[in-house]
Amino acid sequence: MLKLYRDANIFYRFFDRKTNVVNVFLHGWGCEHTSFLFCHNYLKQSALFVDFPPFGKSSKDIKNWTIFTYASMLISLFADLKIKKVNLIGHSFGGRVAIILSAICKDEVEKLVLVDSAGLKPRRSIFFYFKILAFKIKRKLGLDTSKYGSCDYLALGCDMRKIFNNIVNTHLDEFLPFIKSKTLVIFGENDKTTPLYMARKFKRKIKNSKLVVLKNAGHFCYVDRRLEFLDLLKNFLE
Repeated sequence: MLKLYRDANIFYRFFDRKTNVVNVFLHGWGCEHTSFLFCHNYLKQSALFVDFPPFGKSSKDIKNWTIFTYASMLISLFADLKIKKVNLIGHSFGGRVAIILSAICKDEVEKLVLVDSAGLKPRRSIFFYFKILAFKIKRKLGLDTSKYGSCDYLALGCDMRKIFNNIVNTHLDEFLPFIKSKTLVIFGENDKTTPLYMARKFKRKIKNSKLVVLKNAGHFCYVDRRLEFLDLLKNFLE
């Protein structure tokens, strides 16, 4: 199904099993709703899967979106579908959106699952700041800077790069104490994108939370350790 929100068509799939709570799966940056679709048949509750633009079957061309636009988009979709209670399961970028929703929609969010979630201010090494300085010097001298940036950043067009920069520089640390939902934090022990110190901060700052670290798993721990992830999810949500 498609829903128009601002300048974008949002693709979603809603499996209504007539349960009071809907499990909402929020994929990571560069992924799409299908990355979480394997969870549907394992769980007994209603489920909503969404493609965040510009990924999957949602619109490719958006402008001036922020992380709060994505959160507002979901609130609008919940209203259209008459969804009153949700469990949020967010991976990486999807975790950013889930954090905002959990902090501002306390009565609607029953449970929160953060899977290798992004959103926290990262620790930076001295090498990082040298790299930023080199980029600024080259740009000022008119030299080629096209190869500076992460793989996610370099894969984007001009408008999406602005959106991406805004998102990664919006840190959500101060939202964590406002989350009252029962929370499960699941991280891969070898995650280099969102390292384990972030998982521990989630556990420390979100009052009613539990941390599980999956062995031999990276940033996509729900893929690397699928069966363990499904068992954790089922026990926590049901």
